[in-house]
Amino acid sequence: MLEVRDLHAFYGKSHILQGVDLVIGQGEIVSLLGRNGVGRSTTCKAIMGLVPPVGEVRFKGQPITGLRPDQIAHAGLGYVPEDRQIFPGLTVRQNLELGLKRTGKFGRWTFDDMFALFPNLDERKDNAAGVLSGGEQQMLTMCRTLMGDPDLVIIDEPTEGLAPKLVEQVGQLLDEIARRGISILLVEQKLTIALRISRRLYVMGHGRIVFEGTPADLATAASVRKEWLEV
Repeated sequence: MLEVRDLHAFYGKSHILQGVDLVIGQGEIVSLLGRNGVGRSTTCKAIMGLVPPVGEVRFKGQPITGLRPDQIAHAGLGYVPEDRQIFPGLTVRQNLELGLKRTGKFGRWTFDDMFALFPNLDERKDNAAGVLSGGEQQMLTMCRTLMGDPDLVIIDEPTEGLAPKLVEQVGQLLDEIARRGISILLVEQKLTIALRISRRLYVMGHGRIVFEGTPADLATAASVRKEWLEV
């Protein structure tokens, strides 16, 4: 479904991504692991066209390299950024409605789905999003992306800074996304979640993929964990 070949990206003269290759199949959950600063978030942004990509990115067989982010989103690729980009002056419900590709036209997800998964949002659906806690804003960002009914969703650090209860709720949402047959590219620091839900894993180091395999493969690759993941 998503194919990334020899992907490079730059911030000024800094060469951040140095030939990234990854593939995600239909309905597959794949995690991208690695320490902070190795290029995981830049990979997400380059795929979405938020950072100019150099290389080949194909989605559902069609090239998307060079398309605008809104064109990529309308093609069916969703993106949940790590910095919780909500509209603080709008209500929770209005933020969710903005995720729809067409006003009033729902796909696999409805308001009721979101509120059932995250009761906190239901309780605050008529409140301004800006008064939500950081964890609730993260929930809202994820739910707004899903309202656009993507076929594949890129989720960048969804549990960063969340309380354990909210981490559990995010894990439940990831399970529900997978149950509905939606592909996921998950950037995550918490190995327990990544290992539990992922079919395959990529580990990144210095702007390159340094490991690819199953959770079982990573469990036996002590040298990879020590060099590229452990602090």
